[in-house]
Amino acid sequence: MNITEPARTLPVRAEVDVLVVGGGPSGIIAAQAAAEDGLKVMLLESRSFVGGNMTIGLPILGFLGQKGNQIIKGLPQKFIDRLAARDAASEHRYCPLHMGITLVEPEAVKTVGLEMLTQSGVDVLLYVFCAGVVMDGDTLRGIIIESKAGREVILAKVIVDCTGDADVAYRAGVPCEQGNEQGGMQPPTLMFCLGGVDTEKLRMSIAEEPRTYLTDFIPNEYFGQNNQFIVVGLRSLMQKAREDGFKLPVERTILITGLREGEIWVNMTRVSGVDGTDPVSLSHGEIEAREQIEQIQKYLIKYVPGFENARFTKMAPFLGIRETRRIVGEYTMTRDDILSCRRFDDAIAVASYPLDIHHPQGGDCTLEWCGDCYDIPFRSLVPQKVKNLLVAGRCISTTHEAMSAIRVMAPCMAMGEAAGRAAKMAVHDGIAPSDIDVQKLRKELLEHDAYLRPAEEAVV
Repeated sequence: MNITEPARTLPVRAEVDVLVVGGGPSGIIAAQAAAEDGLKVMLLESRSFVGGNMTIGLPILGFLGQKGNQIIKGLPQKFIDRLAARDAASEHRYCPLHMGITLVEPEAVKTVGLEMLTQSGVDVLLYVFCAGVVMDGDTLRGIIIESKAGREVILAKVIVDCTGDADVAYRAGVPCEQGNEQGGMQPPTLMFCLGGVDTEKLRMSIAEEPRTYLTDFIPNEYFGQNNQFIVVGLRSLMQKAREDGFKLPVERTILITGLREGEIWVNMTRVSGVDGTDPVSLSHGEIEAREQIEQIQKYLIKYVPGFENARFTKMAPFLGIRETRRIVGEYTMTRDDILSCRRFDDAIAVASYPLDIHHPQGGDCTLEWCGDCYDIPFRSLVPQKVKNLLVAGRCISTTHEAMSAIRVMAPCMAMGEAAGRAAKMAVHDGIAPSDIDVQKLRKELLEHDAYLRPAEEAVV
């Protein structure tokens, strides 16, 4: 059955130069970049806080390349610097599996994110959803928002979709793809935190008994040298637990030390088949993931060294979604682009994170490294068929496999900076963002300490 909603006239809440939709890693940086020259910039966020996946207990991955060099700088680094000044971020630590990990304190991310946005002059509007779009032919003119105040409109000269799910692009009519060839998407995780963990006992048990506590790809020497670390593996312990009757949703134990003593974030819940764009599916995922936590916690306490006195302390405020929609843009990044360390003459960011596919079914994961780093082209941020719109974050134009590499937070922050600066340039020049001079954008990025590989070496 369908219901026809009567037509109605909507009030315009605001008119701005640049509107950023989504306050996650890419959105925070995009809004700051767009506001640098005094433009009127607004950021919309559906939750009561900004930070997105930086607030759910995950480390930020991707600041370092596979050769140990820092490849994400500029505004993303300034954000980390501000956190570090509050003792709420670690240095960028090399990791044999994830290249670089940067630990952050989730609650501090929320506070620092809002501080940096408001100090940049960004008008932050929380508790609002993107419920629709205002189109003029093929040009996006504004966003229809929904909140406790009802439905309203925000008009903008340029809009940047940083929702992670391509919500704006999809509603505007941009062609989108979702999942692999069968529609399967990487499953989400509900992070949770345990306190009272003897992290030194855990660390040294792996360092001194690697055959007993085997980790995936990470040599035991790493644990002997790092007081804060990430554990991926312990498959033999999980196998023993399963033989003893435990039901565990993943094949690997994934643990991340927090910044506070005795704190461990656990990345082990998995709910296959969840569609992050469907509220019914999301609700099922949230319920099932919460049910999985009890078994995971019991497994850790019984089998993993250092967890004997562990206690549950907190849970992420929402499911960590790895994959939903991806736009079809002017260029679609592929698996070969990642593994061949592809260079682009319109590169606006450099990334190095491997292809990292959490299988849609089965609970395991596949990783492939390129050996160095690869470019992200501006064309992949520019959607087809809709003008006045840019996209930044995991929902840029990629294949399912390429998305598994560029989806982590540091590259998303770098894309946000590029999209924000491009939006600002488009407003200043009175042109569509797709028509900006990309070499001018690259020059501005470099002038603000972003990292790009030399343009003269580009081959595509």
